[in-house]
Amino acid sequence: MIDKITGKTKVLEKALDAAWLRNEVISNNIANVNTPGFKKSYVRFEEYLSDSISELQLSGIKKSDKFIPIGHGSQDIPEPSVEQESFTSTKRDKNNVDIDVEMAELAKNTIKYNAVIAQLTKEFSKIKLVLNSGR
Repeated sequence: MIDKITGKTKVLEKALDAAWLRNEVISNNIANVNTPGFKKSYVRFEEYLSDSISELQLSGIKKSDKFIPIGHGSQDIPEPSVEQESFTSTKRDKNNVDIDVEMAELAKNTIKYNAVIAQLTKEFSKIKLVLNSGR
């Protein structure tokens, strides 16, 4: 039962972790914009989450061993990963960081982070409402 209540919050928590990690990676890219030979990094999470969700199937509760099981239950939420860009730069110093792109990514990530925080706050408010209504 508790998994039904906290299932969505777990996904949102992982999304929040991914956004925080992405912020650190983008900040590192910006800090090394003038470092010769530096290759920028990026965070992959949404692709993993999308793949994980597409693999989900219908699952049911098996009340007896005679019943046929439905689906394979819930899956683990994927972890975000940091990967290095393999794109080689046309710049003379072989650095592939574009400050304009990184600043735009930072702004986009800040908006995502704030949206996830707002959604997580709503989920906790719903849980609090349910708990307080049981008095």
